[in-house]
Amino acid sequence: MAGSGISPDDAGELLRRHVKSEGLIRHSLATAAIMADLAVKMNEPSPETWEATGLLHDLDMEITGDDYARHGLVAAEMLGGVLPAEFIHAIKAHNGKLNGTVRTTRLDFLLSAAESVTGLISATALIHPDRSLGSVSPASVMKRMGKTGFARNVDRARIEECAEAGWELEEFVTLALNAMKRIAPEIGL
Repeated sequence: MAGSGISPDDAGELLRRHVKSEGLIRHSLATAAIMADLAVKMNEPSPETWEATGLLHDLDMEITGDDYARHGLVAAEMLGGVLPAEFIHAIKAHNGKLNGTVRTTRLDFLLSAAESVTGLISATALIHPDRSLGSVSPASVMKRMGKTGFARNVDRARIEECAEAGWELEEFVTLALNAMKRIAPEIGL
């Protein structure tokens, strides 16, 4: 059925067809892991679709390049008929500040927060001597939330939007960190 979802495996293949940057692929894998774990924790009926949405949220990044006003919108066009409308909206809304799409649903806020927290967690891992997620604790990530000079490009306000979806910040960060630890070898951390 059109728009009913795509398997994570098929989403991964689609991602690799359109994205060549290994860093962007790792970011997408991390976002997907967080989204899948969020869906399971919240008893969502389709964690696979949440995971696929995390994988595909930056599908158009190399196509849109520096035209950030189109990022998310082009991906939505590419995914029409592949994902349900609410998931396509979340993909557009994760870049809503630049493309004009307003985040309104729990899914919208969580995708934006999830894709943002990956940068903070990754940067935290990279300052540890072993440069891996194994030695990163939720407290370590939380400590760096308040240090705006650290990982300057990470939008802390978007991470904090997890509250709009009913999540306490520390609980969200803990889930995100554990999700990324689960796939650490795949994301090089």
